Amino acid sequence: MFGTAISLEDMLAAREYRAVRQEALLQQYHHPLVSFALNIPGSVKTNPSIRAAYQLGKERLLTQLEEAGVEIIAQEERLAPSGDELMLVVNGSAERLKQLTCSIEEADELGRLFDMDVLDKQGHKLARPHHRPCLLCPKDAKDCARSRAHSLEELESKVDDIIQNALEK
Repeated sequence: MFGTAISLEDMLAAREYRAVRQEALLQQYHHPLVSFALNIPGSVKTNPSIRAAYQLGKERLLTQLEEAGVEIIAQEERLAPSGDELMLVVNGSAERLKQLTCSIEEADELGRLFDMDVLDKQGHKLARPHHRPCLLCPKDAKDCARSRAHSLEELESKVDDIIQNALEK
């Protein structure tokens, strides 16, 4: 995967930044929060193709929220080498939002790269009703990641194929 590789420290700093921003938004607005990013394996978290896939996911999320009549109270977006991310504070049921985000993630192959977390107004992350399958085999994705069942090259190749197929449509 081409692009600028980032360090583990950069990834951890981005994760910490996201947690701090989520907490601040929850404290400021006291409403559920939807956090969107892409699940991209490896040290390259953004390039033009990855950014285009992120934009497609963002459009899908915003469209689905609008069609569901969900009011967006606040929006914060960060485009960074550590990966693009969007945080939305919304007026709605966290449980309903989780159903909506899961339906987007499960709609097609590109959706499998979407990481859409829902936090209730107390800051608790809602769990998925079922585990996500691995990109390369039918097993649970977390189990494959934990055991390193697949090489980074295999995963990056699959992610690149998914993104290229989506962008060609």
